[in-house]
Amino acid sequence: MTHMVSTIDVHKKILAVVAADTAQEGEVQFVRRKFGARAGDLRVLSAWLTELEVKEVVMESTAQYWKPVWQGLEGKFHLELAQAQSNRGPKGRKSDFRDAERLWRRYDADELILSYVPDPEQRIWRTQSRTRMRWTRDKSRLQNRLEALLEEMGIKLSGVVSDLLGVSSTRMLRGVADGETDPQRLAEMADPNLHATKEELCDALHAVSKLDPRYRFVLKQFLDRLDLNERQSQELKEELAKSLKPHADPVERVAEIPGMGTDSAQQSIAEIGPQAEKFDSAADLASWVGVCPGENVSAEESSSDRSPKGNEAMRRILDQAANAAVKAKGTVFEARYRRIRGRDPKKHGVAIWAVAHHICRVIWKILHDGVRYEERGGQRDPRAVKRRATRLLRELKTLGYNVVRAEAQA
Repeated sequence: MTHMVSTIDVHKKILAVVAADTAQEGEVQFVRRKFGARAGDLRVLSAWLTELEVKEVVMESTAQYWKPVWQGLEGKFHLELAQAQSNRGPKGRKSDFRDAERLWRRYDADELILSYVPDPEQRIWRTQSRTRMRWTRDKSRLQNRLEALLEEMGIKLSGVVSDLLGVSSTRMLRGVADGETDPQRLAEMADPNLHATKEELCDALHAVSKLDPRYRFVLKQFLDRLDLNERQSQELKEELAKSLKPHADPVERVAEIPGMGTDSAQQSIAEIGPQAEKFDSAADLASWVGVCPGENVSAEESSSDRSPKGNEAMRRILDQAANAAVKAKGTVFEARYRRIRGRDPKKHGVAIWAVAHHICRVIWKILHDGVRYEERGGQRDPRAVKRRATRLLRELKTLGYNVVRAEAQA
């Protein structure tokens, strides 16, 4: 019985496509053809593959160029995405068709590392979540550049306030950008509860009295970009909340894990799905994320247990959640951190990564089995539990979720 498999070497403008029957014996006979990468070319490619009675299509994850090819063939064939590194060829002579044939042979021999590609709806969630993360990173870069600009202008505001982008600092910097030259008036714009005194603020802002107007123009542009960044980040956050509104229950259950919260829960579900159905076990999820110990054994000796590479977005979420979870008193995560770290501060990173691995497995259990988080690490302060529940409830309502609070039975 024939079973036709096609492999595609993806490029920006062309696609090198080969197809062959996995059931044939002896030397494999390939059918080769090149296609363009535009929408009309993809329709021709789909018709050609259908004519050949192809069942499976495998392609390399070449930058972002594989995405339109995947979308053009999705729903018509069984698609697989192979990591390009697992199809790396030897140095020397190279051609597109030779790469596609090597991809076919390695897929047939089960030697490729295949990537997890979620459904179209979840891919949109990922785009929203990851774009917001890029805006957050841009904000950090802009803040660093703003501080460098202020140092060049002779304004030492970052030395007397804890948050350069806080309400008081932003108000004073807006005053500088708008042309205010009196340090005393700028200092009066600060909040009365600011730790810095008026004298300290005046001294930090002394240079504004003789500031070149061209510096004020550049400062205004920095502040405008920061405002735009903050507005767009908030809009993306609200759009992601709307997209995940049908999955409010898993968002709420994951948010209950110490260290997570609503925002981290939404980002996690955007990466792994509301039921984590693509991962058969917690170990599979931890391996895909790259948060588990590595394995590099030769002659029964391990040369390294460094964690493998994995999903960068989930690794970041789990790292942040672990650093927050170990500060929650009476939790199993705090106990695990203290047990691994002991009295050696050098083991902080190892302990945090172990907690991140633990949180990853808990997330899989909550999503895959549909259960709620239950703390078994000690008796928590009832007042702290109530404050956390109130905060989570407020966050969920702000994002548009309709949550009914019910008191748990003793």
